[in-house]
This record gives sequence, C-alpha cells and structure tokens, in this order.
Amino acid sequence: MTILAIIIGIVLVAADQLTKLYALNVIKPKGTITVIDNFYYFTYVENRGAAFGIMQNKQWFFIIVTLLIFAAFGYILFKYKIEGKLFFAAVVLIFGGGVGNLIDRIFRGYVVDFLQFSFFSPVCNVADYFITVGAVLLVISVLFCKKNIARRESAEEKAE
Repeated sequence: MTILAIIIGIVLVAADQLTKLYALNVIKPKGTITVIDNFYYFTYVENRGAAFGIMQNKQWFFIIVTLLIFAAFGYILFKYKIEGKLFFAAVVLIFGGGVGNLIDRIFRGYVVDFLQFSFFSPVCNVADYFITVGAVLLVISVLFCKKNIARRESAEEKAE
C-alpha cells in the first residue's frame, strides 16, 4: 500500500503543478478568464498566506507546519498497515495537496491560486481541493469506519 500511496501522491503533485504552470503561463497575463459566466472563473492570485489569505507572508511557518504534518502522515504510512481505503485515500490526498503547495512556497515564495467560483469568494488551486476533500474523508473515516489502521508487526513481534 505504501508504494501505491507514493505513486498516487506523485500523480497528484504532477497534476497540481501542471495546472499551476497553466495558470502562470495563460491565466496570469490575462488576470481572469471566464469559464462559465456568473459561476466559474480562472483568476490568477499569488497567495502569500494560508487558507482565505490569512497569516500573510509567514512562509517559514507554513513550510515547518507542512513538514511536521508530512512527518506524521509518513510515520502512519510506514509504521502502520492501512486497512481502510477511505483513510488511505484521505492521507494520500492531503499529502499530495500539501506537497503541491509546499513546492510553491519553497520555490516561488507564494502559492499559485486560480480557481474561483462565484458563490465562494476565495480563489483556490487543485492542491487546496485535494487537501479539503482529503480532510473531509479523514473525518468521515475516523468517525464512521471501525478499522482504519493496524500496527505493523516487527520481525521480533512476529517471532513471539
């Protein structure tokens, strides 16, 4: 399962980064592109904060927090056997989205946002939606699924 998580994570990061390249090369020069009038737009924004633009210009804080979250999820993926598919999907989505935004923070100093709905004012990106969907799935998994993870047995424990 761990190898599958890594492969899916790489695909998610690639999808996020490719869409951000599109935003940088096509949307940024135009500012806003109407996709569905009065509903959905591509609007280029350089987000130097967190969700909804809070905590502007605290890049090092976000990088450190993201790395701590990655360490926790990495520990879970390698130390425990993931039993629940919903839990697995949640962790992979959060991890993939987090890596996508971390790449932006480290190499650009801001996160590229470009997805805007008329009924939801913040402009987001693909990674943000991966993280949001992953967080919702994680909550559902923890609250409603009885068997999510089991501790991996070490060679010594198996011998006993």
